[in-house]
Amino acid sequence: MSLSFTPAGKLCYLHHQMSQTFRDLKIGLDESLDEQLSWLLPGYSQYRVLRKSVDARRSSAPHWVYTVEVFGPGETPPEIDFSLERISPPAQSPRPLIIGSGPAGLFAAIRLVERGIPCTLLERGSQGGKRIQSINRFWRYGELDLENNVCFGEGGAGLYSDGKLITRIKSPYIPYVMDRLVRFGAPEEIRYLANPHVGSDRIRRVIPKIREYLQANGCEIHFDTKMTRLLTENDRVLGVVAHDGREFRSDHVILATGHSAEDVFDHLRDIGVFMEGKSYALGLRIEHPQTAINKIQYRAAADHPALGAANYKLASHDDQRGIGVYSFCMCPGGYVLSSGTTPDGLVSNGMSNYHRNSPFANAAVVVTVDHDKLFQKELFGGLEFRRRLEKAAFQAVRAAGGTRELPVQKVTDFLTGRLGSALPSSSPSGVVATRLDQLLPDWMVKDLRQALERFDTQMRGFISEEAQFHGVESRTSCPVRITRDTDTLESVSHKGLYPTGEGAGYAGGITSAACDGIRVAEAIATSLSSQSLTRAHV
Repeated sequence: MSLSFTPAGKLCYLHHQMSQTFRDLKIGLDESLDEQLSWLLPGYSQYRVLRKSVDARRSSAPHWVYTVEVFGPGETPPEIDFSLERISPPAQSPRPLIIGSGPAGLFAAIRLVERGIPCTLLERGSQGGKRIQSINRFWRYGELDLENNVCFGEGGAGLYSDGKLITRIKSPYIPYVMDRLVRFGAPEEIRYLANPHVGSDRIRRVIPKIREYLQANGCEIHFDTKMTRLLTENDRVLGVVAHDGREFRSDHVILATGHSAEDVFDHLRDIGVFMEGKSYALGLRIEHPQTAINKIQYRAAADHPALGAANYKLASHDDQRGIGVYSFCMCPGGYVLSSGTTPDGLVSNGMSNYHRNSPFANAAVVVTVDHDKLFQKELFGGLEFRRRLEKAAFQAVRAAGGTRELPVQKVTDFLTGRLGSALPSSSPSGVVATRLDQLLPDWMVKDLRQALERFDTQMRGFISEEAQFHGVESRTSCPVRITRDTDTLESVSHKGLYPTGEGAGYAGGITSAACDGIRVAEAIATSLSSQSLTRAHV
């Protein structure tokens, strides 16, 4: 007996399987799931965990919540088959071209080669090993490599977002994404955990295996190859030109360059590719001692070895103004990273390793930046706003006597409007005390202060002398959308161009970007299949 996935990624049973699914099983931290299942289904043979989460609500002691598929005597869990129908691209058809090796670009490439479509991938940065060396030099000495940093290089920004796979989207491709990540070395548990997480240390080992798989299965990869312009004719994209003058011709160009490739947005505007300004969120990154978050969330069970580092999710919304303040990219046992891409700007981000064993917890606390209300018809209004705040963060550090450290302010000082002193931080770049409340616009400071008070009612102790803000958290998502056709997924202004992932404004995180890359790859597979059928009948 086995399970199969259709080309769309939907799960299908090939044979009837007499299993039982138990939902919302509550298991104490010191209790055994196996014993509970033996009581529910005596003599069961095996089981498969479909979902696991921790319930730490104050109505009861922290406990596990499981959804489990249980198999009776003599039964075995069905195998899952993710094999795909392969197509035959038209003879002499140029390979699809992928620009960018972040999650969107990599999963577009995986999907194409598994559908039998050879492709070419260009990445402006280097392979992972060289990229990591450049990042370490930046954190230690402030030497920024414009093409190899936290946002550019093999793996994209996803390599340093700690492999967090939480997503709000509902996509039939999610099981496929998780399966492929597991195949390449991610932990098996990402298939069922409510908050799946690979860890920055482990995802750095996953990405090279993806590269090797792609190269062995029909994907040609060019690192250190920056796209400088698109080749176009009569509003159709014909390929790209690289920084060294090489031309790569293709009828299908997947643009998956990420939310930080500002030079790409400038070029697209110059050649008339249709784009729209998009609302996004911006703010600061807050850090607490992890022990403090554990005590708030787990209370008397804070030190229980089964629980590990606690996380949280907070939100506050002003219905009258339509402005939200919320936590984002929460990193238990993590680190705050300096992740800018320009010599005169500073950006904060967060990550954690698989074991989440840093003594600190951090999360972005961001405010809605409504494009229509703030920038009206100014296409790059959100992008310019982001640039200004990143430059202001850099200037504030320099004014305080620093170089490339991150600017910080204790949360209590942010609330009362004073400088104060810096607390210890997890940031490998170091920190310098500044007035972040003066760096951000007044309306944003007001919203953050109000939200902090509300957060402290939800998590007593969230505001404390041990909490510290890092600035600025400005790369949450892209403030621009490269608009595409809802059916073909091509640019509405330029045929053959497929805006994809976060940089196109169609994703926000590893999982959603990967799923979007797969969607675009499937659209191209459909296009090539149609061409093959047409030529076969000519």
